[in-house]
Amino acid sequence: MADLIVILFALWLVLWFYIFLPARMASNRGRSALIWVLVSLVFSPLLAIFLLLVLGRATSAWKSQAKA
Repeated sequence: MADLIVILFALWLVLWFYIFLPARMASNRGRSALIWVLVSLVFSPLLAIFLLLVLGRATSAWKSQAKA
């Protein structure tokens, strides 16, 4: 039973680190959560998190150009 709890916790931690954290960070910054989850899965979650921190919020000019 203890092994199952450890495995479930490890799975939750991996999912949080690879999927939920980059998705939430991207959404909070006005960026596509799906794209950043893919970056996290293909390259590295640390790279995705670092790039999101460096890039910051998406500008409104970029959003208005994307809609046009």
